[in-house]
Amino acid sequence: MAGLSMGGMQTFQITLNHLDTFSYIGGFSGAGAGFVFGGNSLDPKTAYNRVLGDPAAFNKKVHLAWLDVGTAEPERMHTGLISFNNFLQQAGIQHVFYGSPGTAHEWQTWRRDLNLFAPLLFLANTH
Repeated sequence: MAGLSMGGMQTFQITLNHLDTFSYIGGFSGAGAGFVFGGNSLDPKTAYNRVLGDPAAFNKKVHLAWLDVGTAEPERMHTGLISFNNFLQQAGIQHVFYGSPGTAHEWQTWRRDLNLFAPLLFLANTH
């Protein structure tokens, strides 16, 4: 499942709460609502029904977790997505982070995402 902007945020909300159904996750300029909309207080041991609390199990289940941001996104969005990326790194969650150079919250960012994300769906193991 993948989505852009609010759809990216919803993708993370849905997939991380249903890893029995989804193993490919893509958030294009949208994910980690707590980071984008303030708070930045997610605990990896309890967030999203505790799926991030065991990074080894998460990394085994999820074949691809994609997160991106345009480098010219509005400051709140850019900072929030960078913070969510850092949160995932610190939690030991394997994921791909892409910063689309010079683009904002716009189609060019999402076209680049799709161009890079889609081929990864067909690889045997993206880790």
